[in-house]
Amino acid sequence: MADQLYTSETPSEVKNAKGLHLITMNTPNGQAVQILLEELKDAYGTEWTTTLIDIMTNEQKKEWFLRLDPNGRIPVLVDNTQNPPFPVMETSAEMLYLLKTADKNDTFGFKDELERNQCLQWTFFWHGSGAPYQGQVNHFSRAAPEKIPYAINRFRNETLRVYGVLEIQLSGKYTGAPREYLAGNGKGKYSIADMKTWPWVKGWERSGFTEEDMKPFPHVKQWIERVGKRGAVQRGIGDAYVQNK
Repeated sequence: MADQLYTSETPSEVKNAKGLHLITMNTPNGQAVQILLEELKDAYGTEWTTTLIDIMTNEQKKEWFLRLDPNGRIPVLVDNTQNPPFPVMETSAEMLYLLKTADKNDTFGFKDELERNQCLQWTFFWHGSGAPYQGQVNHFSRAAPEKIPYAINRFRNETLRVYGVLEIQLSGKYTGAPREYLAGNGKGKYSIADMKTWPWVKGWERSGFTEEDMKPFPHVKQWIERVGKRGAVQRGIGDAYVQNK
């Protein structure tokens, strides 16, 4: 089976990797898994190796990559402790895989089934709503060859709407009890739900939103700052994941 995963084009550091190997780029989706790996390193001494690629060159559309992820998107996690090596695509699935295989004490997950489900709800909410909307804001505002006002306004408004959903949860608007993190009882516990969401939301300025736009979301802004202070978070978006040109 391993010979079906790799070709002569597969980078040597990918096909020869031992243990966990992450193929990534320092985008919000890449950063989510990068942050979790850095957190697992602090908590358990987890080790992994990394291959950085440049998606602007369409490296992720080449056959060697598509054998690992037919969707042609970063990041991809390959677990070489399995025989044959086991590739995992989709950011949220990779994070859940790491919770199951590397987070033995549920440091970034939950033992209680209701809290665990709450964590899944918020992880999937951002995976299915927040990230696609904000990604389209970035595309139509900055990358599209033609500026289409309808598309820009639609996805701007939808992104602000999902920011409002986060604000409802973090502010305790309907419970009367503000929260520090998205999932968990009481004030919540820092978890993969936060790691999945934070790399996107912290980039609100880059997506073209202003301080005025963000005024309705004070608890979201406090949460951005709170999560961003963590050492593993800073490493997970840092220079180690910036490809030298």
